[in-house]
Amino acid sequence: MVAYRNAAEADIDAVLRFWATAAEDSHRPPDSADAVRRLIGRDPEALILAVDGDTVVGSIIVGWDGWRCHLYRLAVAPTHRRQGIGRELVTRAEARFTTYGGTRADAMVLDENAPAHRVWSTAGYAPQPEWSRWVKPL
Repeated sequence: MVAYRNAAEADIDAVLRFWATAAEDSHRPPDSADAVRRLIGRDPEALILAVDGDTVVGSIIVGWDGWRCHLYRLAVAPTHRRQGIGRELVTRAEARFTTYGGTRADAMVLDENAPAHRVWSTAGYAPQPEWSRWVKPL
C-alpha cells in the first residue's frame, strides 16, 4: 500500500536513487545530497514522497516563493505508474498551495516527456505558449 509523507534527511540517498531511475532529467546536472538536504532544511514540507513499504515510488517538490506556486520533480517509479500516484502527489501539492493563498501554480515539464504531459493535462495544467523558460546554471 502506498503512503504519502514529507521527506526527511534519512530519505536523501533513497530519493537520489529513485530520481536516477524514475525521473526524466538527462538535460540537467545530476542532483546532489547537499541540494536535497538544503531543500529539506529550508522547507521540511517541500518534498512530498510516495512510499511503498520502505521504497520511494513517487515524488514532487512543492515550491513557494511568496508570490508563485511552483512544482518540480514529479516522478513515479515505472513499476507504479498508472495507479494514481502522480495525481495524488499533485493534489497534495495543490492543497499545500491553498494554505499559502496561492492562486496559480506552474509545473516544470520537459517538452518531449509525453507520459508526463498526460499526467499534467489530467490534473488541469496546460502549456503557456507565450512563455519560455530561460535557464542559467550557477
